[in-house]
Amino acid sequence: MNIRSLSRGDGAVIGAAVLLLIASFLPFFSIDAGSGDETVSSWSAALFPLLPTVTLAALAAAALIVLGRALVPAGRQVLGMTLDQWGTALAVFVGWSALWSVFSTVIPDIGHGSDNDGISKGAGAWLTLIFGLAFAVLAVLSSRLPALQAPLLGAPKPPQPYGGAPYGAPQPGLGQPGQPGQPQPGGYGYPGAPAPDPSFGGQPQPHPFGGQAPSPAPQSQQPAQGQPPQSGSQDFTAFWFAVPVPRPLFAEDGSSTPIAELAPGTWYLAVEQRGATLIAQTQDGRRGVLQDSSGIQRG
Repeated sequence: MNIRSLSRGDGAVIGAAVLLLIASFLPFFSIDAGSGDETVSSWSAALFPLLPTVTLAALAAAALIVLGRALVPAGRQVLGMTLDQWGTALAVFVGWSALWSVFSTVIPDIGHGSDNDGISKGAGAWLTLIFGLAFAVLAVLSSRLPALQAPLLGAPKPPQPYGGAPYGAPQPGLGQPGQPGQPQPGGYGYPGAPAPDPSFGGQPQPHPFGGQAPSPAPQSQQPAQGQPPQSGSQDFTAFWFAVPVPRPLFAEDGSSTPIAELAPGTWYLAVEQRGATLIAQTQDGRRGVLQDSSGIQRG
């Protein structure tokens, strides 16, 4: 289970369901029995419809939303809807049931309506109403408000191979050509070294009969093993990034079928930029086109 794929809205929905469970144990009705007050909670047989339609339904709705976004692959449908859509629909039913629960009575009024005298609503009744309505609203807005779409847990630090910076960044301590004490272009790797022979890829030397000796044919530059692929643009540098919400990764051949889904809280490597899209590489080596790169977090 990928906990980092959950959003703040999902966490709020889970919290509201837990609060509804706590409210179900509080007094829903207080009955003045003369010798002392008696209380009735949602778990009482007298309020039986309230328990499955509000408390247990809220727990089931929260479980469906979490399963739909953290366990089941995106797009998996059951009877025409995804699990998180089923959970949202059930959450709306919970809010509707909680709204009507405040009009319930312990004893049906018969005759003049005085059978419920001395019976009043307790704290559990009002908390059930508040948390039930909040649960329904949060379930509906969790996938629509940007503030609730943010990851529940922050993304971890990008992987740093060999204890250094991410791929593509200069490694400290290794030095760069042109720095003091580092191999200079045209030398053998130590200060004051003689210029190499042109046949071995060095600088052209003056020809003994005037002019310059022909330069050796340029050799194709192959990317070093272990380095990320570079784009055709010399200005692009590969970088790590994380997405704020789940986003599909499409094949590079332009097909409309996603080959993977990028999940929040996981770092991916951007290896190329093509216009407004990025070519991303997953941790298992798959490459694809990320069409929507808005709001990404760079490593």
